[in-house]
Amino acid sequence: MARNLELDLVEISPKASPPVCKILEYKKFLYEQKKRDKALKSKTSKIVVKEIRFGPQTDEHDYQFKKKHAEKFLKEGAKLKAFVFFKGRSIIFKEQGQILLLRLAQDLEEIGKVEQMPELEGKRMIMFIIPKKN
Repeated sequence: MARNLELDLVEISPKASPPVCKILEYKKFLYEQKKRDKALKSKTSKIVVKEIRFGPQTDEHDYQFKKKHAEKFLKEGAKLKAFVFFKGRSIIFKEQGQILLLRLAQDLEEIGKVEQMPELEGKRMIMFIIPKKN
């Protein structure tokens, strides 16, 4: 039947019992399949991670400024990576860094949710905040 119509016999589902085949133009079938795959791929969301860096003794004005940026990032739907960077001997202020990150989490709890609590990794104390769903 396919030869009479000058078309191709395309196996659609080989694992079915019996296998499913269609009579159609093979190039057009491949084109439609690529188009479908591309549409599915474009619908997947890409996770953007934005970073905010603090020092262990960040001043109030600097903290407010960075908090405002963090709010903007979360409202845009980006994941936030807030970290306190300890330079040299400032590593002795670990508690201050943790307090700063927990304060940020508390200030942003209306628009974001803490994904990972503050954790010390080398000279950085890192915390992740994800945006809340609307």
